[in-house]
Amino acid sequence: MSITPLTVGVIGIIVLFVLLIMGMNIGTCMMAIGFFGSWIVYIVKGKTIAQGLTSAFTCFKVIPFTQATNYSFVVIPIFVLMGQICYYSGMSAGLYDMCQKLLGRIKGGLAMSTVVACALFGAICGSSAATAATMGVVALPEMKKHGYDDGLSCGSIAAGGTLGILIPPSTGFILFGIVSGESVGKLFAAGIIPGIVLALCFCVTIYIMCTVNKKLAPETVKYSWKEKLLSLKGGIMMVILFAIVIGGILTGYFTAVEASAVGTVISFIYLLARRRFTFKVLMDCMRETVKTSGMIFLILIGAYVFGNFLTTSGLSTALSTFVAGLNVSRYIILAIVLVIYAILGCLMDSLAMVMLTVPIFYPILVTTLGFNGIWYGVIMVMVMEMGLITPPVGMNVYIVSGVAKDVPLQKIFKGVAPLILGMVAAILIVIIFPQLATWLPSMTVGNG
Repeated sequence: MSITPLTVGVIGIIVLFVLLIMGMNIGTCMMAIGFFGSWIVYIVKGKTIAQGLTSAFTCFKVIPFTQATNYSFVVIPIFVLMGQICYYSGMSAGLYDMCQKLLGRIKGGLAMSTVVACALFGAICGSSAATAATMGVVALPEMKKHGYDDGLSCGSIAAGGTLGILIPPSTGFILFGIVSGESVGKLFAAGIIPGIVLALCFCVTIYIMCTVNKKLAPETVKYSWKEKLLSLKGGIMMVILFAIVIGGILTGYFTAVEASAVGTVISFIYLLARRRFTFKVLMDCMRETVKTSGMIFLILIGAYVFGNFLTTSGLSTALSTFVAGLNVSRYIILAIVLVIYAILGCLMDSLAMVMLTVPIFYPILVTTLGFNGIWYGVIMVMVMEMGLITPPVGMNVYIVSGVAKDVPLQKIFKGVAPLILGMVAAILIVIIFPQLATWLPSMTVGNG
């Protein structure tokens, strides 16, 4: 039996998954497999070993340099820096205080406040892990003080943290836009309404949980109208920042890259105004930005090298041709892809999953089956979020566990389980009503 380029492509994907399960770095794995896989494909296609090696080295030299110097990549470190500055400025504490006072009288109001505060903080952060960690420090002591169940408290933080990758600006949307070619600005616009829908589904789920089991949230907190009005000042800066950054993109006043720079400057001015700027804070912001951006860039470059290998092997084309020949509804194929995403989300990092799967599934769902690319990006990110709170990886759960050291991991997974149903409900709503994800992008001026 002769080896074909297609066979090499399939073997490459299998080897990649094995290495990922073993815990190896996703970016390094994709670069290594992309390089050696391309070399083998060139040999299978008839080149000599030396010619194949030369061709593989050419791709390996050109792709990393081309992508690392891509102007659109600038948006990644600048938005990450903006989120870091917002964190050190104390904006998260003000957001939670506002949500707490506005929702405190509702049954389970503090847990709902956590979800809403996570959604608002996600609008200036763009990272689920950072949102969960930040709100965990702020919200957990408050819920403990008022007698909330540990499982519900930690579960609401872990689930609410997932909103960080859906509410714009989102690193997930940035990576999806870069790889797929879709407008990052339109993706940001597309995530706003689904993000609100998901937050509402979480709040409704919490209310039902607390109504059925009154021990989960034994106490409601009442605040005067004066306290509620005064608390609004905690969220004013976030509203201003969000309005300028996202509003500027939606109106076409500036691109996503320009918006990231504007948002960073505004957040830095706010940091100075709050008198929280120190040399140590600056170094911490820079250090975390470099670490996070370096990780993302490594994944991006690895994904492009691996994607070149898949294209060279003909696997992407073969899959699209196979799917086009199936005599089934395109929604059945969509359901299969979403199940695959849900499974992968339990096993690997969400950003790595974007880079690994988009080159494979985007041509099938958008080019072959005719789904809207922006809508697909939103659905994909929402399903990816599920992997952040489901075992065995459940990254947000582990982050919250690190904050709540006295709460067993099993209890946190048990507390977050009902909220997964709320997430499923939100995904189904956006699938049934795709206009929720496509309406705002259709109103956006320019490509962002």
